[in-house]
Amino acid sequence: MLLAGCATTAVEMPEAAIAAPVTYAADLPAAGLDEAWWQAFSDPVLDTLIARGLSANLEISAASDRVLAAAALLRAEQGDRLPTIDGAAQIGVERDNDGTRGTAGGGLLGRFDLDLSGRLGAEVRLAAARYAEADYLRSDQRRLVAAAIAAQYVEYRRTGAQLALLEESTELQRQTLRIVTLRFEAGLSANLDVRRAAADLAQTRARLGLIEVARAESKHALAVLLGEAPGTLDIPAAVDDESAIPHYGAGPAIGGPANLLRRRGDVLAAEARLAAAAAQVGIEQADLRPSLVVPGSILIGDGSLDGLFSSFLATLGAALDLPLFDGGRRRAEVEAARAELEASQAEYRQAFLLALAEAENALVAISAYRQRSEALAEATEQSETALSQSNALYREGLASLFDVLDAQRQLIASRQSLLDNRADLAIAFIALHSAAASADGGEMSGPIPM
Repeated sequence: MLLAGCATTAVEMPEAAIAAPVTYAADLPAAGLDEAWWQAFSDPVLDTLIARGLSANLEISAASDRVLAAAALLRAEQGDRLPTIDGAAQIGVERDNDGTRGTAGGGLLGRFDLDLSGRLGAEVRLAAARYAEADYLRSDQRRLVAAAIAAQYVEYRRTGAQLALLEESTELQRQTLRIVTLRFEAGLSANLDVRRAAADLAQTRARLGLIEVARAESKHALAVLLGEAPGTLDIPAAVDDESAIPHYGAGPAIGGPANLLRRRGDVLAAEARLAAAAAQVGIEQADLRPSLVVPGSILIGDGSLDGLFSSFLATLGAALDLPLFDGGRRRAEVEAARAELEASQAEYRQAFLLALAEAENALVAISAYRQRSEALAEATEQSETALSQSNALYREGLASLFDVLDAQRQLIASRQSLLDNRADLAIAFIALHSAAASADGGEMSGPIPM
């Protein structure tokens, strides 16, 4: 009973509560459907790609294997709290002056650690925390993969829209070049005008290669995310216009900042690492206290083959380990473990702050891109009107080619900016839900298993 009083209790985690803001600084978008967030794009192709990625992505597969490994190690640590029994047997030949004779013996060897120091319990808590961390990281990998697939798909559709816009722009400039050429042949304009129009057309066509590179890169990135070799992925055609950027409707509510503590896999993994650090302190503290092990054995035989079952011996004992002097090593290890515990607490809070910053940045981006979209739509409309008027005045000789080409450039730039803004807005919604939710759009499972 006196020795049992030396057993340590579990080292509690330090105060890990984070004072999360009640609301985000920026306004939240309207909530709508309660499904997985990417379904708010209403794009069956994207839904299919994400489903394939979540089932075939290699990083998710590796994370799942690490969960299995952590679960096995947890079972191993739990097994250390139970008695162990091993069998032993020997057979041999002895030769002396009296001749040669066979020898044999066997029995059972057992051992039971009463865990007076609390070390075994702390090791179980450490393994449980590492298992929880692996499980949370697996879910976080699903979150990251879903967001990456959605973002790359938007980039793929962006390049498709850019190719369509490039075709429209080149056709517009071809028409201008034909008009300028006819006027030059009629002696109504200079050869310089023809060269300027041809140069603008060539400059626009030169963008084709860059768009094709970007399109290939996004397609190859999607292939890797789906666990396939780049160049082998076949992306089905979009249901709507291929040149359109996916529009994000109303998706699941993201909740308040405190939800990040229950949804974000990386934040929960940081909390699990904090629990593991607390368990490590318990392990180091256990080395400062006595430990008691109860060994036992059952031996059969007297050493000869003839007397294999002629004798039986059972023993039971107790081995007490009392730490007396180690030059301060054990206490130094406790201090080191406590310092690591403090570091894990800081990393946990840092993980939350980074997640909160991601959500806030996405909210600000959504608001900014929405406002910018209205201005860009107005700029595009005005540029179209300006180009139409410039062409009319040029045909009448009341405007120069410079005015026409300048109006064309403004229109092309406005259309490109509007296209990019729509893609950036879609990516901002992806970033918001990636920051605020798990891959399945809901909260993670319960507390760390112990």
